[in-house]
Amino acid sequence: MTPVVYIVSAVLVFVFSGLLAMAGLGAAFLFVPLFYYLGVPLAEATPTALLLNVVSLLFATINYWRGKLINFRVGLPVLVVAVILSPFGARLTPHVDKRLLLGMFAAFLVFAGFMMLFYKARQRKQALSRAVEVSASVGVGGLAGFLGGLLGVGGGNFILPVLNWLGLDAKVAAGTTALIVVFSSLSGFLGHATLGGLDPLFIGSMAVMAAAGSIVGSQLMKTKLSSAQLKQVIGVLLWFIAAKMIFDLVK
Repeated sequence: MTPVVYIVSAVLVFVFSGLLAMAGLGAAFLFVPLFYYLGVPLAEATPTALLLNVVSLLFATINYWRGKLINFRVGLPVLVVAVILSPFGARLTPHVDKRLLLGMFAAFLVFAGFMMLFYKARQRKQALSRAVEVSASVGVGGLAGFLGGLLGVGGGNFILPVLNWLGLDAKVAAGTTALIVVFSSLSGFLGHATLGGLDPLFIGSMAVMAAAGSIVGSQLMKTKLSSAQLKQVIGVLLWFIAAKMIFDLVK
């Protein structure tokens, strides 16, 4: 990769890690297409994005844990299943046709953009039974883990609404999702790492920029840009990237 790719990637990682840290989200779903369009091979962009998810969300998870905003009872079943299935998705990535993979990623970006723009957290009035709770947790954990490893995304956009549907408070759902995504992303990254072909310098430098951006973003959470406004900007950006990917696939 050229020095220009390194510099542009580093700036984008710093900026978007900071912005998404302000919203309490990981940025892997943005980094994969951005790296790809900068010329980073898809096989390298995917694991790098997963590792950056781990780095950026680790700080948020620590803060959520200190604030007692993590529900381990609900989160652990999701976490365990996601961690188990994420490497399977990761190891399948090289065997899936690149056009199909990009098409799946474009569909995920459309879904993620919809969640950013229109999803409103609503707390359940009546608690569900433990059997329903565990079944839903295992189901979403499997889906988020497998697709997260396959596409290089943390799967938080799948997990968060389900945790809210299960009755978790919005902040607790966000904190629990952050914990799950840290470990599922790490599991997916390790699954990709076993396949080899990664650039340690690129991954290491991007991880440093993600950590720096996340720290700065956390400190700037009280700026004029609200979380709702930030999500609207990100939602539109996701749809723009998805449209570009779809146009490239069909032309």
